[in-house]
Amino acid sequence: MLIKINPQNPQLRLINKVVQVLKRDGVVVYPTDTNYGIGCDIMNKKAIERIYQLKQRDKSKPFSFICSGLNNISLYAKVSNYAYKTMRRLLPGPYTFILEGSRLVPKIMLTKRKTAGIRVPKNNICLALVEQLGNPIITTSATMPDGNVLNDASLIHDVFKHRIDVVIDGDIVPGKPSSVISLINDEPEVLREGLGDISIFV
Repeated sequence: MLIKINPQNPQLRLINKVVQVLKRDGVVVYPTDTNYGIGCDIMNKKAIERIYQLKQRDKSKPFSFICSGLNNISLYAKVSNYAYKTMRRLLPGPYTFILEGSRLVPKIMLTKRKTAGIRVPKNNICLALVEQLGNPIITTSATMPDGNVLNDASLIHDVFKHRIDVVIDGDIVPGKPSSVISLINDEPEVLREGLGDISIFV
């Protein structure tokens, strides 16, 4: 199913339609401020397994997930004063922050070191999805098997067909990855340079 949603003012009726799919073990594609993401409810093990199969990814490599804002992050990660101030400056935006996960995060979403990658993208559609669902959603780029990033919703729909339940068309996205920054032990480390400005960490 391909659904067109207004990226500036997402129609709540359509957002809720997608949320109902997420609540029924659904896997959806949605726009972010970097790439189109493939996601599901992080509390839904069955749907998470589907995404691992879809991406042909090793289960020892957890996916990042999207929170709706800073208050939401503090439920799912241990946030120090330094981390809070840093994230408040940069979020919402094209960053993935690596933090120590809280007990609320399912084990499958954590690395061996109990860390998690957390995003708050500057995109009204995916933030509305998280808010209406009430749980974070997994985020992993919609890519071809060869690793090429797909940035056109109708093309993603054609490529994945019945393997994805809903593809949200939320216009063109930048098609570049987020910057990944570890804030573990309040020692910032740039793990990947992407769209977000990393000059404050260098």
